[in-house]
Order: sequence, then C-alpha cells, then structure tokens
Amino acid sequence: MTDRGLPAEVRARLEEILRPVDDDLAARYPGDRPTAQPAHTVYVSAADADLDTPASWGERAGEIAEAARDVVIELASGDVVVADLARKRLQDNPVEDLRIDLEDGYGWRDDAVEDADARRAGEILARWTQMRPHAPRSAGIRAKGLGDRERGRGLRTLELVLDSAGGVPDGFVFTVPKLRDVRQVDAVTVLCEAFERAHGLADGTLRFELQIEIPQAVLGPDGRATLAQAIHRGMPRLTGLHYGTYDYSAACGIVSAQQSLAHPVADHAKAVMQAAAAQTGVWISDGSTQVIPVGTPDQIQSALRRHHALVLRSVERGFYQGWDMHPGHLVTRWLAVIGFFRSAMPTAARRLDSYFDRRSGDVVDEPATALSLASVLYRGAAAGAFTADEVTEIAPSCTAQRLSALRAGGGALPS
Repeated sequence: MTDRGLPAEVRARLEEILRPVDDDLAARYPGDRPTAQPAHTVYVSAADADLDTPASWGERAGEIAEAARDVVIELASGDVVVADLARKRLQDNPVEDLRIDLEDGYGWRDDAVEDADARRAGEILARWTQMRPHAPRSAGIRAKGLGDRERGRGLRTLELVLDSAGGVPDGFVFTVPKLRDVRQVDAVTVLCEAFERAHGLADGTLRFELQIEIPQAVLGPDGRATLAQAIHRGMPRLTGLHYGTYDYSAACGIVSAQQSLAHPVADHAKAVMQAAAAQTGVWISDGSTQVIPVGTPDQIQSALRRHHALVLRSVERGFYQGWDMHPGHLVTRWLAVIGFFRSAMPTAARRLDSYFDRRSGDVVDEPATALSLASVLYRGAAAGAFTADEVTEIAPSCTAQRLSALRAGGGALPS
C-alpha cells in the first residue's frame, strides 16, 4: 500500500459501517419472488361461491366472447392468434387467483348465516387444491377488517374458514381490508402466529395481503407512507398490496361519476404502492371497475372495450394484476394481458439474445434492463401468451435455463 492508500483501520471502519447496511438491504429488498404473479384476482361473494365457480365463470366468459366475437377480434387488434389464446385460457384455466368475499361484496348478515358461509368457504378452498390445474392456483378469503366494529366478526370468520379447511390449504391467502395504521399489521402477525400454533403449522405458513383503500394507508399522520412501513413490518408473510378503487376515491372526496382506476388520486396511490413495494417481493395489484358487460349488445360491447382499455393501461404502467368482478371481465383480462405480452415478446427476446451474446445491436442494454426484458418473457409465458419454443425460435439464447439463471443472478450474465 502506498502512503496515499486507505489505511487498514479505515477499511475496517468502512466495513463496520457498511456490512450491516448490506445485510439490512438484502433482508428488506430480496427482489422478485420466484413464483409467477397471477394476472388477476377474482372476487366472488361467499353467498354465491361454490366448487364450480371457476369453471362456470369460464363458461359464461366464453359465451360472452362468442356473442361479441367481432369486438374480441377488434380488441385483439385483428390478431386471430391472440383471440384464440384468450379463448383457450377461458376454457382451460380461466381463474388464476380467487377470493371468496365475506366483506363489502358480502355485506352484513346474521351471524348464523355468515358462520355457515365461512365453513362452506373453507370446504371449497380445501377441495380446490385437489382440482388443480382446473381450479385457481391460489385462493383465499377477504374477511371483515380490523376496525372496532367489524374485527370480532372478521376474526371469527377466518377461524371458521381455516377450521373447515382442515388448516391452511396450499396457496391460501387472506386479504385484510382497509389498512389505516401500521400497528394493524402487527396484529395480523400475532393472529397468524396463533393460527399456526393451533394447527401445528410451521412459522410463516399463513400469508396475507393488504388492501390500500383508505388514504391513511398511503400517507399517515406523521407524514410517512404507512404502506411502506407495513411492507417491512409484514414481510415475509405479507405477499401483496391491492388497490381499492371505490373506497379510496370516496374517502378522497371524488364523486361517484368520476371514480375510476384512471383518476389522478388512484394513480398517486398506486405510484406510492409501486415505489414502496419495488424489489421487496411484495406484489402489487390494481383494483376493480364496477362497470360489467351486461344489458343490450351495445352496453356489453362498451363495457368490454372499457375494461380492456383499463387492463391495458394497468399493465403498461407495471401493474400486472387486477381485480375481476364478473365473468365478462375474464374475456378482456386475457385479451389485454395476452395481447400485451405477445406483442412485446419479439423485441424483448431479440434484445435479450443480443445481451446474452454480448452483441451491441441497436441498443446497448444494462443488467437491470436485461432483467426487465426477461420479465416480459417470464410473465408472458406464465399468462399463456406464447411458448418457450416460440421464444427460442426468435432468440436461440433465451432458453428457460438461461432466463432462470439471469433472474437468480439479479441481471448478471449467466456463465
């Protein structure tokens, strides 16, 4: 070492300061989860849910698509392949993720009625695990929230669901509505620990999501982003943040005619969600639209176009999941998702092929961009927009093994 070099004691001091930083960042920002994020979450009232709900929604969606086939081709930009892939999805696996709703979509009923519906929900969720891949690969419930008036009912409902399911079904997640204070996340953690002990389950088995539908979840009284604190208090049990369109808009004073996923207050809340959840492995989901494709042919076509535009807007902004509230929403969900990723795939594959081969091409991509390009291929394949063979036909270097190695290495070139 020269006289101008860093003394050993300075290097040691730097390590003393920075090593805990490295450890904290690695724990708080582990990166994307290895499992594919669902393209949507379907919400069905517990009064209406049954074993056949996913299949019956797919059948009804297929009927709507057939009746509006001209609009389907229009929304697929004339691409018959996209339209056919969407129809196939409706036949084979129309619902990826589902919540049996015992909150706002269910309302307040006699305790005996909700008890019975909660028990039935648990039985359905347990049976669905045996029916895959023709049942949702993840499913759960939304019980009533943690506010003073509703938490007793919500806790009893969750308890009955798990008891009737015989524990925690594979892929189970429950949604906690109306987050307002980060201490509510601490309470959910205590609740999960208690259920795990009661059912003899490993620590961390029970997972939950938070609904961001109250402004205090975005900006707390101390000026902090409540949801950002909630993420790090709730990980790794916390798996998702879901935007609640109408409660949030109403709480912000937006009149009903203007409440929408595309309203500026929605965009602000979702931008905070996106920034807070980035690189944590916590998924973010857009909310719902209350406009459903029913009525006259013109009304149905208008609703299909509207929902397709909203889904496309969401995925273009990095929200790859959203709520679906009607079988008709499945038609436009899969048209938009499949169309988006199928159109993006060729360019992403060629650029990633150049990256793997260390060619400059027209664009010189960096590791972070390579990860983004790989995400297009990963998400698109999971949605059924294309096959691995279609990717390698365009970009021979983009094999499943190399893409997995790239994601695992955080964008570094696999050896």
